[in-house]
Amino acid sequence: MSTTQLTSPHQPLPHAQPADVGLCPERTQRLMDALRREVASGRLPGAVAMIARQGKIALFEAVGQQDPASGSAMQPDSIFRIYSMTKPVVSVAVMMLVERGLLLLSDPVSRWLPDYANQQVATPNGLEPVHNPATVQDLLRHTAGLTYEFLGTSSVQQHYGQVKIGSRERSNTEFSQTLAALPLQFQPGSVWAYSRATDVLGRLVEVVSGQDLGAFLQTEIFGPLGMVDTGFAVPPEQHHRIAEPFAHDPDGGVPMKVIEPRQVPAMEGGGGGLMSTAMDYTRFLQCLRNRGELNGVRLLGPHTVDYMTADHLGNIPSDGPLLPPGHGFGLGFAVRTHLGVSPVPGSVGLYYWGGIAGTTFFVDPALDMYAMLMIQAPNQRDYYRPLFRDLVYAAML
Repeated sequence: MSTTQLTSPHQPLPHAQPADVGLCPERTQRLMDALRREVASGRLPGAVAMIARQGKIALFEAVGQQDPASGSAMQPDSIFRIYSMTKPVVSVAVMMLVERGLLLLSDPVSRWLPDYANQQVATPNGLEPVHNPATVQDLLRHTAGLTYEFLGTSSVQQHYGQVKIGSRERSNTEFSQTLAALPLQFQPGSVWAYSRATDVLGRLVEVVSGQDLGAFLQTEIFGPLGMVDTGFAVPPEQHHRIAEPFAHDPDGGVPMKVIEPRQVPAMEGGGGGLMSTAMDYTRFLQCLRNRGELNGVRLLGPHTVDYMTADHLGNIPSDGPLLPPGHGFGLGFAVRTHLGVSPVPGSVGLYYWGGIAGTTFFVDPALDMYAMLMIQAPNQRDYYRPLFRDLVYAAML
């Protein structure tokens, strides 16, 4: 992260009035009114909302408080823990290495990370050998047989918890070695299960590129795109910009312990470790919407972006409710496959993801539109994501 966005030599993204890009001004304002109402109710500390269409930002506004403890106001350049919105960034990094001919999606993970050879799968009858070794594509689409420790209480998930697999005090190398020694929850390729797979991809990037993950992302993505405030920690001179959740969950549940952005972690977590701002991530989304290019800087070929944002599951079933009806999964993104079925609106071909503290984005190529909500409200995320989606589509003409 640099000291201020104003030092960036990169061309700013153009802005437009909502009506100029096919958004109803009154309904766009209604979205902001709804967020203000949520702030006033005491359920939402604050938010930054963004909608862009036809390559122009039509809404970019902050509401509420950046830090409820101090009462400081939310700012357009407040810095958020984006958690799993790290995954699309690292998935792009992997595909950049694929485009350079340095690895194949069909490569077994163990080709690059030998600790993953000879893995076993936990079953009710004990451990059984892997039928088909997980590939790089399996990691990207969450079909590698891995899981997350906080998604259930299976024996494998308990193993993850016992070894503190989510610790930020291990290096990426140590994390990968620790995870590889644990049994898999599923046979690779048999089921979509949200997992630590993108953390493994972070280590894969290091092995293939010869750079630490953070250094690779800075050199190859953040620097070229002008993402001046994105990284695995927030430098001391920018601590005053960090957005914070409520100290106590407003709905009476147990507050989730959020990661500490002021500390430089040993693990640069590819699955959920980044901090960023709304404008930085907007630049990343505009690059995706442009099919891999922003202001003359091309990260990926257009056909690679199309490939990443296509469904890669086919008939592979989904484990759990995280992937909603009418959706598949691509290489780093959930992908909408049906116009209906899902409880939120969106075009076929829309792709999206979010972070556990509440941040969320979606890109709708059919409408040449993308939108993002940046909040730090971990236990309310399942309410605010669909609310934001409903209000954005209501504003579209």
